Amino acid sequence: MARSKQMLKSMIRAAMLQERCDIVIRNSRIVDVCNHQIVSGKSILIKGGCIVGFADNDYQDANQIIDARGQFAMPGFINAHVHIESSHLSMDQFAKAVIPFGTTTVIADPHEICNVCGLDGLDYLYEASEKTPLSVFFMIPSCVPATRFEHSGAEIKAADIESRMNLERVLGLGELMDYVGVINASDDILDKIAVAEKHNKVIDGHSPLLKDNSLDAYIVSGAMTDHECATPEELRERTSKGMYVLLRQGSACHDTAKLSKGVDEYNSRFCLFCTDDRQPGSIFAEGDINNNVRIAIENGINPITAIQMASLNAATAHNLRDRGSITPGKRADIILSKSISKPVPSCVLIGGKVVARDGEYLVDTASVESDKVMGKVNIGLFRKSDIALKLNSKKVHVIKVNPGSVVTDDVIEEVETDEKGRFVCSQDKDIVKIAVIERHKGTGNVGVGLLTGYGLKRGAIALSIAHDSHNLIVVGRNDDDMFAAIKELENIRGGIALVNEGRVIKSLPHEIAGLMTAKRGLLDLSHELDEINRIAIDELGVSPEVEPVMTLCFMALPVIPSLKITDNGLFDVIRFKPIPVEA
Repeated sequence: MARSKQMLKSMIRAAMLQERCDIVIRNSRIVDVCNHQIVSGKSILIKGGCIVGFADNDYQDANQIIDARGQFAMPGFINAHVHIESSHLSMDQFAKAVIPFGTTTVIADPHEICNVCGLDGLDYLYEASEKTPLSVFFMIPSCVPATRFEHSGAEIKAADIESRMNLERVLGLGELMDYVGVINASDDILDKIAVAEKHNKVIDGHSPLLKDNSLDAYIVSGAMTDHECATPEELRERTSKGMYVLLRQGSACHDTAKLSKGVDEYNSRFCLFCTDDRQPGSIFAEGDINNNVRIAIENGINPITAIQMASLNAATAHNLRDRGSITPGKRADIILSKSISKPVPSCVLIGGKVVARDGEYLVDTASVESDKVMGKVNIGLFRKSDIALKLNSKKVHVIKVNPGSVVTDDVIEEVETDEKGRFVCSQDKDIVKIAVIERHKGTGNVGVGLLTGYGLKRGAIALSIAHDSHNLIVVGRNDDDMFAAIKELENIRGGIALVNEGRVIKSLPHEIAGLMTAKRGLLDLSHELDEINRIAIDELGVSPEVEPVMTLCFMALPVIPSLKITDNGLFDVIRFKPIPVEA
């Protein structure tokens, strides 16, 4: 935001100790991420929402004095890539959840809500974020739909991206998930890239398993970040080629610990932190970006380096020149914490205002509602027979869940069928039916496949959260329970439903686009989702090694290897084409 001439004069005078400050923070140990050191004996001077300089520790010419009592003063943490919708929280409740953990800025990719509502979803979150103290920037989704092999609620083309690229808080083009289209120079993808380049804005990447010349080609497209690294070796290849790597700690993907082993004093400047997809229970129990910092330090990264990755590096990567360090002229986004290795903020300032103390959010934040994003479940004349799976062979492709990851395997198994050749669950095999039902335009499209490694022993679980097109996804031991779960989602206009023996045993409405709850806060929603996960594991028999909701919602993502399912059926991500269930 541009400063008036009068405000700039006032800030300069405050820096010269000629005018009273708004806030002075005394007795802190300042984490200097620029010189990689801890500075003691200085007060931090704040005027007009910015850090204007430093003074001796006894300087007190300010409207408010904050005595840090020897705590560490760190730059506010930046979440370099997050889908806010994956928190299940509305925008105001998301801000209320993450700010007390020291997250002061987020780079949001509204890919999820845009797949349901198009640019109405971006506009909704943009407006809603203005009502919170959290600094929210946006990347315009590049892949809506994620691939041409599924049906989403909208399609965002280059002209649509152009229409929003000049918004003040739009930083660039969201993750290029269609990496096959990128390295094959698809005209549609290149047109979108051209819009970002025209406006000199950032392009986010998404390049799982790419290496060598394929990775070179991907980087040539302009993609300069990646949050899909799986190994330290992949991290080092990307940083050696000038890419920024985001060490992710989501609810389903836990990459920070293993990737920390690939970070050294030379490539750390190209390393950032993100959560990508993180549920309320994870935020409530572990925190947000401060959790990434803690894990990185536990796995060998120098504490100041970890703070630098969470602040300065993220700001540099996204051209946010007004934040990222405790230095003159930067926004006064500051965290106070007793520990640097396990940062738990006692005080959080955003733009020079105290917004949280000791885990308590202090700001009245208004919620925003819009008819353009509410509800959004249309499955047409869906029938139970639509999820029957008739097989021409008992040898089949099965999606295999890998605990702690959204990467799946394609395994070949022998299954049982009834007298009509339809798949039936065997009690002695962990193979269940999974289906995706198109829910945006009532087309009647239904894709049916098989899943192993999830562990479901009874009933069915259905979600309207199914990355990235967010059709309805259901897994079950029998068609009756699967049908009942889907109909419950239709009844509550989106959300989560658990069914056993034809009875709904738990459901949770997600009124905003079928992705986010409209009223619940972090604590209540965390408890509700914990209860859903408990029921899924204890009553329905889902494996305790997988996160029931988060794992299931990624089984429909056809850009993460190797086998997934869409409303068009099974999809081989490695060969990037649909395949039959029969092997």
